[in-house]
Amino acid sequence: MSQNSINIVAEAGSEQTAPEVIIDKFLDTIWMERGLSVNTLGAYRADLMVLKRWLAKKDISLIFATRADLLTFIAWRTKEGAKPRSTARQLSSFRRFYRFLLREGVIGEDPTLKIDMPKIGRSLPRSPTEEEVNALLAAPDVHDPLGHRDRTMLEVLYATGLRVTELINLKQSEINLNQGVLRVTGKGERERLIPIGDEAQDWLREFLGGPRIEILLERNTDYLFPTRRGDRMTRQAFWHIIKRYTKKADIKGKLSPHTLRHAFATHLLNNGADLRVVQMLLGHSDLSTTQIYTHVARVRMKELHSRHHPRA
Repeated sequence: MSQNSINIVAEAGSEQTAPEVIIDKFLDTIWMERGLSVNTLGAYRADLMVLKRWLAKKDISLIFATRADLLTFIAWRTKEGAKPRSTARQLSSFRRFYRFLLREGVIGEDPTLKIDMPKIGRSLPRSPTEEEVNALLAAPDVHDPLGHRDRTMLEVLYATGLRVTELINLKQSEINLNQGVLRVTGKGERERLIPIGDEAQDWLREFLGGPRIEILLERNTDYLFPTRRGDRMTRQAFWHIIKRYTKKADIKGKLSPHTLRHAFATHLLNNGADLRVVQMLLGHSDLSTTQIYTHVARVRMKELHSRHHPRA
């Protein structure tokens, strides 16, 4: 057993704060091993703290909870109205945590081992039509520097399918307009190159040549899309920008950065792109994640078959 494992074992049986200490060690370890994002680590912590508090009311230690304890917790959450997707996410957090404890020699058996994941359908959010996307893109007032910035952000998002965190963290140094690509570091610290497209390139050139300078005035930042204060835009601020322009464009239903990412993938497939190409562009490490779009690909294949096959 490593010195780190011995320390964890000692902490597990010591002071009242031991569960929080071990949760911190768990999060530090998976961050180092898998390079998970701050948001993902925060979700793991939240899931474990909910379980810890519930167990504490029953005088049960998070570290030494049994399969029966976890099943009782899941049943309680379900009774309280938890959706299967939420339960599956929590159970995934618990599994990773208890496997870490098992590996470190803190516990002798994984209590999640024989707990089945709830069955959930992999639903795809409503994807806006190409007409709706065009209306959204046309909504900002591009004569205003901030409106020009917003239009450029929307153009880049739709052209590349970036995650919202990737978009707001984009640096000027990560854009190569000569080659028409951007370099982004996504989940798991995986880097990928994404073609930008002529339309988005034109908006970027215009934005960099004037409106961005007007927004920053004398301030300096490498973030591509700064605020008036010269700061990096927050995820929440960009979500509100899309919400405002959705209303202005009179688009029915809700749009978000994530639905535009889905529109990017769906419209690519509708126009004949290969699923593996979409996987690479989206930054999915596993094709199974991208396969939520296979229904789009099947519709496209049926259209092509009926159009071109003599017996269709």
